[in-house]
Amino acid sequence: MDSKIIWMQASVAGVPLRRFVGRIGQIEVGSVEFDGSNRLWTWSSPLAEDAWGHAHDEAGAKQGFEVWLRAWLENFRCFFENTRRPLL
Repeated sequence: MDSKIIWMQASVAGVPLRRFVGRIGQIEVGSVEFDGSNRLWTWSSPLAEDAWGHAHDEAGAKQGFEVWLRAWLENFRCFFENTRRPLL
């Protein structure tokens, strides 16, 4: 899967954290961070309140997030297609 998401590692005072923010262009689409209490990587998105999931590793969380994002964006396809159709 060829990802368009650019993941940037968060840091505090120059110390890298186990947290990554995903952007497409200037838009923040999601984040992935390690949950030490559950020992899982959690992904979430500011695009939808109920969008989150877990994985055993960082790569799995990023992949899970991208699968969710692609499915979620599919709901908006009719707004971006070139053909003119009534919305209702």
